[in-house]
Amino acid sequence: MIIGVPKEIKNNENRVGLTPAGALALTSRGHELHIQKGAGIGSGFLDNDYVEVGCKISPTIESTYDIAEMIIKVKEPIEKEYGLIKKDQLLFTYFHFASYEPLTKAMLKSGAVCLSYETVQLTDGSLPLLVPMSEVAGRMSIQEGAKYLEKPMGGKGVLLGGVPGVEPANVIIIGGGIVGTQAAKMAAGLGANVTILDINLDRLRYLSEILPANVNTLYSDQHNINRLIKSADLIVGAVLIPGAKAPKIISKEMLKQMEPGTVVVDVAVDQGGCIETCKPTTHENPTYVIDDVLHYCVANMPGAVPRTSTFALTNATLKYAIQLADKGWEQACGDDPALRLGLNIVKGKVVYEAIADAFDLDYEPLH
Repeated sequence: MIIGVPKEIKNNENRVGLTPAGALALTSRGHELHIQKGAGIGSGFLDNDYVEVGCKISPTIESTYDIAEMIIKVKEPIEKEYGLIKKDQLLFTYFHFASYEPLTKAMLKSGAVCLSYETVQLTDGSLPLLVPMSEVAGRMSIQEGAKYLEKPMGGKGVLLGGVPGVEPANVIIIGGGIVGTQAAKMAAGLGANVTILDINLDRLRYLSEILPANVNTLYSDQHNINRLIKSADLIVGAVLIPGAKAPKIISKEMLKQMEPGTVVVDVAVDQGGCIETCKPTTHENPTYVIDDVLHYCVANMPGAVPRTSTFALTNATLKYAIQLADKGWEQACGDDPALRLGLNIVKGKVVYEAIADAFDLDYEPLH
């Protein structure tokens, strides 16, 4: 198969779809890889690193898309790329369709096959291609939250872990999945007073067993959230419904209950955000203030640590990329139910129900 890896052009996105080691695993199986010139620079990989493992360097993004049967990348195509995508071309990347209707309609119009990392799902409900970036984003949510709690950054001027004789910060994490668990570990490690909320009691029991003593678990309902946000210093939104829009857990009215300088980090922004006042931001302009509450809603948080993120992502995606390249998408998805769930849009049809529901589009089940 001819595979293209374009350079990411989303704002401050320095990850790349494949490491040289991942590229070697594909070229050694007889596949032809075209890496756009400079695609790996942001993650610390030179063009020559790819040439040494049998890749060809494509001079432009246009030539990369034009030659490829399958595109492997990190983030969803942005508007500049829509016209480059060909009918029947396979795109293997994060899409987060339910949060952005123009992207959905553009991919329907393209006639391409869109296989989304974030909806590949195992029988136990886990999301193997979302996990590595959720781990990064969860840990970064605390790193960034701690920074923006500093007074010069617009926060309350609170040190997350406090000092002897001074109380630590109160950190509220809404959602006990991968993002929430990693955020809780980081916040607890820095000495904060942490509460993690979820609606799954089995998950809360598990978290109660594995997390440090300074992490409290609590059932997520409106009463508990209303009570906690009044004294919160940092709130992390970590709610996920695979492939669907995130529910709005914190409303605009609820901001008035928070103290000035409170920081909210909405990691669910890729799926529309679980905080009503959330809107996607970039690493270039990461924050904004509403009702004296500082919002951090960067839609590609792991892009700030691209070397770590690219290694972690390739570790997870490579085995699926090999299946797709070796067998073609139809046979690969037919053989692997988890990979089949990654199909979101196929040749002008929405085949993932949550996306159809999000925009009132026709849904066509896969056969």
